[in-house]
Amino acid sequence: MIPFADLLLVVFYATLAAFAVAVVALGVLYALRGRSVATQLIVVAVATVLATISGILVISFLMLLNDHDRSVVLAVVTSAGLVAMAVSVLLGRRLVAANRTLVDAVRADPFRPPPAERLPRELAELSRELAAAYDRLAASHEREQALETSRRELVAWVSHDLRTPLAGLRAMAEALEDEVVADQDTVQRYHGRIRVEVERLTEMVDDLFELSRIHAGALRLSRQRVGLADLVAEAVAGAEALARAKGVRLHGDVREGLPVQVDAGELGRALRNLVVNAIRHTPSDGAVEIIGEVRGGEARVTVADACGGIPEDDLPRVFDVAFRGETARTPGGGAGLGLAIARGIVEAHAGEIGVANDGPGCRFEVRLPLTV
Repeated sequence: MIPFADLLLVVFYATLAAFAVAVVALGVLYALRGRSVATQLIVVAVATVLATISGILVISFLMLLNDHDRSVVLAVVTSAGLVAMAVSVLLGRRLVAANRTLVDAVRADPFRPPPAERLPRELAELSRELAAAYDRLAASHEREQALETSRRELVAWVSHDLRTPLAGLRAMAEALEDEVVADQDTVQRYHGRIRVEVERLTEMVDDLFELSRIHAGALRLSRQRVGLADLVAEAVAGAEALARAKGVRLHGDVREGLPVQVDAGELGRALRNLVVNAIRHTPSDGAVEIIGEVRGGEARVTVADACGGIPEDDLPRVFDVAFRGETARTPGGGAGLGLAIARGIVEAHAGEIGVANDGPGCRFEVRLPLTV
């Protein structure tokens, strides 16, 4: 049995030799840090073999092994080292091939998920993350294309809707300037019409500004506790004059009212858009009903009209920017922004808005969480 002191000496010199090899190997790895994994694995395998051989040489000299025993040990260790190097090369090539597969998949098409191949665990996890990133990227690309389509439609509609009132304003201004009209009644009528058209253009510009804030994510909400009954009452009060002028019966009711944490001004605008939109598309002697209630842990406001319904194919696009369908579902017949603004405001409150055909018309429903 080897004495304990001799054993400590062997361990010390063997560790020292292995440490020297490790320092050199780390230097080589640092120099090759930009090379492939296969090359670095070969360096690790070589360093392992050299560390083992150096330790054996130290032990053999300390223990005064004869040349025959030393040769046998070195031959065995060298053979094992060559096998280890071969395995390292194969493993490195497999890792490089798997990595190349992922790189080629990303380079070929950034919107195509990586191939479903059997990969090492770490690369398989990377592949799953790439697939998830692909899904997010594809969804973002679809949203971007939808927004671009909406933007083009919006530009076309706004250009059309601005051209008509501007042409009227120019004609009336030129008539007044050239004194083509001189009687007081006609002049007053022109002044009144100019005021109406200017107000209409102002509302359109306000809608465009509001929609741009929503799409840019710049809509800042000043939340406060507001009674559901107050929101419904304000929406009804703001549309009473229009309903009375058109002969539409307007009724508001809150079956159960709890305070909601919302921006009263912004949400009030969304509800007014829905109510005014319903009135404009309800024939005379028809009815529009606004109901507020708490159901399923949510505050819900429904606006039901008697417009005759919306074609089923158009329902999914009712809230799109500038969508008009067979009849414009937008307040004032403007640029088709009213419902898009209502959806943006509701979604900014972490709520949902939807529409469905119901009875003699449509039912718009706004759902808001009681707490945010």
